[in-house]
Amino acid sequence: MQKKQIIVLVAVFAVMGVLFFMPVKGLVKKDDPGHSKATVAQARPVSKADVASVSATAKAAIGAALSAQVTDAETQLKNTADEAGKLNLEKKLAKLWDDVNQPAPAAFYYQEVARKENKFEDWVTAGSRFNDAFTRATQDTAAQPSFVANAIESYKNAVKLKPADLDAKTGLGVAYVNQTSLGIADADGGSPMQGIMLLLDVVKQDPKNVKANLSLGLFAMKSGQFEKAVSRFKTVIEQKPEAEPYFYLAESYKELGQKKEAVAAYQKCKELVADPTFGQKIDDYIKELKN
Repeated sequence: MQKKQIIVLVAVFAVMGVLFFMPVKGLVKKDDPGHSKATVAQARPVSKADVASVSATAKAAIGAALSAQVTDAETQLKNTADEAGKLNLEKKLAKLWDDVNQPAPAAFYYQEVARKENKFEDWVTAGSRFNDAFTRATQDTAAQPSFVANAIESYKNAVKLKPADLDAKTGLGVAYVNQTSLGIADADGGSPMQGIMLLLDVVKQDPKNVKANLSLGLFAMKSGQFEKAVSRFKTVIEQKPEAEPYFYLAESYKELGQKKEAVAAYQKCKELVADPTFGQKIDDYIKELKN
């Protein structure tokens, strides 16, 4: 596994307890048998995060040498009057940030490119990076409303270009549920149930869809429906036996009190991540279950 992938997994798992067990307004409660009950999110102002603010934060995480490359491209962009030149530099900056696994600034640049060229692929990529930025912003919750609003904008534009595309539907569904978890009402429509229904429509058309099943599994965890989560993560693992779904599967089994199954899933997760620090953390989880 590449170093960048390990860093991502460790970061995601480190915030698991904070993110995935937050109550989600509009989703069913633990004792609800199905997906029938929903509440209406209250509208609240969407805070502003922009490319300048997220880039400044991201530079602190990538080191001086890489930061200098980004700053050089930013300076060129600022001093370029030619629209074609600006577009090329925005594409360059999007890729630079992508290469160092910083989804927030990458998202804003992909969005600018998409607004100028209106290509489906760019809208989907922008939406995906905004969703990733939302997930990783557990220490910067003030930026989350901006990330989710931009994700919805990007995916809506993608769906307009390709209404039947499952990746676009999945991303929009995830963004709608994320939005509601913040207590934000979408003036143009969009609710937790609309998000879930989009995801369910995807798996109806493609029962093995990895992204949709993973997202439904995570939202099932948030709403305390751990048996449903187990089923979703098993489906994901059948297609992509990776560390992330094994970790979520282990967490779901743990919540169900199925310690043997949880230990087995944790051990499989550990095997797939060649990182001693992460492996020690998994060992700690296993030790807790065995005591």
